[in-house]
Amino acid sequence: MGTFIQLVIDGLSAGSIYAALALAIVLVNQSTGLINFSQGAMAVLSAYIAYVLMGWGLPLLLAILGALIVSFVLGAVVERLVIRRFEGGDPDTAVVVTIGLLTLFTGICGWLWGYNNIQFPSLFPLDTVNLFGAVVSVRSLGTIGVTVAIMIVLQLLFVGTKLGLALRAVSINPTSAALSGLPVGRLLMVGWGLAAALGAVAGALVAPQLSLTPTMMDSALVYALAAVIIGGMNSPLGAAVAAWGIGVLENLAAVYVPFIGYDLKIAVPFIILFIVLLLRPQGLFGRKVVVRV
Repeated sequence: MGTFIQLVIDGLSAGSIYAALALAIVLVNQSTGLINFSQGAMAVLSAYIAYVLMGWGLPLLLAILGALIVSFVLGAVVERLVIRRFEGGDPDTAVVVTIGLLTLFTGICGWLWGYNNIQFPSLFPLDTVNLFGAVVSVRSLGTIGVTVAIMIVLQLLFVGTKLGLALRAVSINPTSAALSGLPVGRLLMVGWGLAAALGAVAGALVAPQLSLTPTMMDSALVYALAAVIIGGMNSPLGAAVAAWGIGVLENLAAVYVPFIGYDLKIAVPFIILFIVLLLRPQGLFGRKVVVRV
């Protein structure tokens, strides 16, 4: 039982990292209707910004807060100067642009800070606690707690606030939203800014565990995209639950399913993704889109 609990907690911790990035992707999609493939690279850039601020003498928490602010501005500027030129056109073109931004931000990080591993301090102590016979790190519990808080805030944002409803309206039909008096341009900038700030949180959670490198979020981005599709493109709750499920099932399959093991555990989320797409294409928590003609 101790081993099982250990695997579940570790899976929830890994899934929380995927979830933080998945929530940022959902936020952009809910705000603009696009999928931002550069979200992971923007999170890495945010982690490097926090690292620089710590080098200037700021405490870790203030450095991360400063990185959140810079990331919000960066996300808004990217939307205003780059993405807006492609919004309203072919969605495939905008997706290719975000892939280009991924390459650009990764290259900038490598050019400025190199590709050597950099040790990044953790927000949480490295102590362990005994939980039902399993030795669990405080950092894992803290990561899970932060992700739960973010998920609740995003769910409340989109369901219970005027800003969230306005962001959704702009995503669904920007023309009608503009005719209703909503400042579409500013709302799009806010959506991208919030997503970039959320990505900064993901970067701060990942960097202490993997060490800070320009490509540290590449694998996490793949898992996050799988979680978004499995959980539902328009559901923060679904994306987070799917990410946790991926983390837990991957760990359990590696230990308890002999023919999978640690070598093939990366296939687990894609098997789940394939099944979900066959049975429920809109995702487990997603809403089916009805188009009237």
